[in-house]
Amino acid sequence: MAVEEEGLRVFQSVKIKIGEAKNLPTYPGPNKMRDCYCTVNLDQEEVFRTQIVEKSLCPFYGEDFYCEIPRSFRHLSFYIFDRDVFRRDSIIGKVAIRKEDLHKYHNRDTWFQLQHVDADSEVQGKVHLALRLSEVITDSGVVCHKLATRILECQGLPIVNGQCDPYATVTLAGPCRSEAKKTKVKKKTNNPQFDEVFYFEVTRPCSYNRKSHFDFEDEDVDKLEIRVDLWNASNLKFGDEFLGELRVPLKVLRQSSPHEAWYFLQPRDNGSKSLKPEDLGSLRLNVVYTEDHVFPSDYYSALRDLLLRSADVEPVSASAAHILGEVCREKQEAAVPLVRLFLHYGRVVPFISAIASAEVRRTQDPNTIFRGNSLTSKCIDETMKLAGMHYLHVTLKPTIEEICQSHKSCEIDPVRLKDGESLESNTENLRQYVDRVFSVITASGLSCPTVMCDIFFSLREAAAKRFQDDLDVRYTAVSSFIFLRFFAPAILSPNLFQLTPHHTDPQTSRTLTLVSKTIQTLGSLSKSKSASFKESYMAAFYEFFNEQKYADAVKNFLDLISSSGRRDPKSVQQPILLKEGFMIKRAQGRKRFGIKNFKKRWFRLTNHEFTYQKSKGDPPLYSIPIENILAVEPLEEESFKMKNMFQVIQPERALYIQANNCVEAKAWIDILTKVSQCNQKRLAVYHPSAYLNGHWLCCRASSDTAAGCSPCTSGLPANIQLDINGDRETERIYSLFSSYMSKLEKMQEACGSRSVYDGPEREEYSTFVIDDPQETYKTLKQVIAGVGALELEHAQHRRDKFKRTKYGSQEHPIGDKSFQSYIRQQSETPAHSM
Repeated sequence: MAVEEEGLRVFQSVKIKIGEAKNLPTYPGPNKMRDCYCTVNLDQEEVFRTQIVEKSLCPFYGEDFYCEIPRSFRHLSFYIFDRDVFRRDSIIGKVAIRKEDLHKYHNRDTWFQLQHVDADSEVQGKVHLALRLSEVITDSGVVCHKLATRILECQGLPIVNGQCDPYATVTLAGPCRSEAKKTKVKKKTNNPQFDEVFYFEVTRPCSYNRKSHFDFEDEDVDKLEIRVDLWNASNLKFGDEFLGELRVPLKVLRQSSPHEAWYFLQPRDNGSKSLKPEDLGSLRLNVVYTEDHVFPSDYYSALRDLLLRSADVEPVSASAAHILGEVCREKQEAAVPLVRLFLHYGRVVPFISAIASAEVRRTQDPNTIFRGNSLTSKCIDETMKLAGMHYLHVTLKPTIEEICQSHKSCEIDPVRLKDGESLESNTENLRQYVDRVFSVITASGLSCPTVMCDIFFSLREAAAKRFQDDLDVRYTAVSSFIFLRFFAPAILSPNLFQLTPHHTDPQTSRTLTLVSKTIQTLGSLSKSKSASFKESYMAAFYEFFNEQKYADAVKNFLDLISSSGRRDPKSVQQPILLKEGFMIKRAQGRKRFGIKNFKKRWFRLTNHEFTYQKSKGDPPLYSIPIENILAVEPLEEESFKMKNMFQVIQPERALYIQANNCVEAKAWIDILTKVSQCNQKRLAVYHPSAYLNGHWLCCRASSDTAAGCSPCTSGLPANIQLDINGDRETERIYSLFSSYMSKLEKMQEACGSRSVYDGPEREEYSTFVIDDPQETYKTLKQVIAGVGALELEHAQHRRDKFKRTKYGSQEHPIGDKSFQSYIRQQSETPAHSM
């Protein structure tokens, strides 16, 4: 989901590594230790939570989190909580990074001091305010001035303890006066529509003269201000909660009367300052925030077509995609957008086949084939990660869950054995786990995605052709990816592949490490397997598997997944678990009588059906076959005064569901839409609001079967495994080319040097792979021209945006520091600058 700007779409994403906290304050009790967890918040909306680390003041989390951000935000915040069994969990401190400052910490480990948290500093949202100075004639005929202050509405106020019943106080304040008035309370909404006007006397009648009836005395103007405070009406004994304030000096009316603008709410200055930041400890984070500004598709035609022709260029090293891999500092940088682009347009197999064949021709030793971090290796890794994730889950998740839940000891290192543990028992536990994992992997060949099989076939053929005397190279070329880079890492770190929600406990992690090592060696088909282990206990353990049947099973599996033209009907027919989790649903009204209340349920989506039950593992209470899903769309908040709601529309009725946060709501809408995209009876229009009290809230139609009043969201790719925007990936590739422009120019120089000079080349040119200087130079010239054209379009868009954007608008309220920074940058940029 993108944030729309005029003429383009803005995609936001964030990848976070939550490392560890240190030097947290001690618990005020005899234990002194704490049970802490960390949350990730967009402003104050929680979107992720780590597991709890018990009894530590320096908890290590080691958790990764990635999400697409579906809305605008001001702060990316991290809160450290201390779990309390009997009361509400208490906040120890927070780290709040302003959106405009995220680039300062891009992709580097940073220690942040935890800041104190109190109600006066926890603010979010914006207010629409209008001020007008008017002449009023009193009963005695004397003219005086009165200020009309109109509170129109607020947006994005925080939800406090699960509810938001806001009201505003409006105060005219000065050195010698303070007059306050109050709006009505708006129930159950964080986007209240007030539209109330309050009048204040600003000047006394005697200060009036005809020549300058709006030029009232300086002391009145310069020292008076309107202050608007937002509060949450609370029934708790502690009183109403402060939500934020704004202050507007009346001298703004000198420039424009009336004055109307949106303002960001700000914290009060009198927040608690009793604790110094260093008293609360610190948190180590690595944050990668990405913002892609994407034009309509036709803007990218030239660069996109040049990239998609890469597989057909001879030699492939002269292609645009290969050149991107040459100029990027890390091959991974280039591989991610390239693979996603080629997958989107169905060109990933010919491209990877071309670069793999070229790499094999340059390889001298069959034992080192595909072992380096080349562009080929990184592209295949990324393809397996994207296309093979569901295959990985179907194959490994049940066994990984069993290992995590059974918690059997599998330590076989005699030095690490705990008191009371038996080496023989542990060895048998580990052997059973390895057998289970090995069996499910080698039996999964028919489920391997077609795109992976086609790539493996091309690797096998290229390796066998290059090293005709080595009969095993056709297997090792494939096993180096499917075992070494796919199954083994997933077993070792299941949380990174969404096989577990968090990283595993130390004992389970050790078990998975031993299983992963053994599986990796079994899959490698190396000549001397026991010698491949540094540890003697691993070499001894491996003797259990030193039988021909294991090697035969591996070879049969590798033969199956690298066969040409293999297509698997079963991979479509078997149920694949796509997503599951708790959400809140509204009763659908299937019974004629009864209250349509809201209940928490465990939802489960496969490629066959969408179900819910009371708890995980219970029998389903209700099931919607995928073919019965007619549309999946957001539900307007005003329907039930609840955020993050969406609707699954069926032939008879709609199922209304509330997700935990905006990120989860987007994820559910996307996956449900994708899995039902091919349904023949999908709707073209829908109702964005609910049917309540005998009519649709959106269009007021009285019939519950009335046709929808808004167009459904445009279609997404039907492939349930992939959600790729080709224009966004091309924009990312353009950004990479642009940032490495100096290297592109250096590569052009290298092509020219090689074309006219056969002697030893300059050292700075030797890092580039250039097989055909003339063909490479021609492609480089086209790349630089395409990048330059897009650079001009971006520059023009920035200038146009600068001209039409108004500070104080709903999109850029007063107090928007990121916009102030943008204005400053634009004012310093020459008009002709790109």
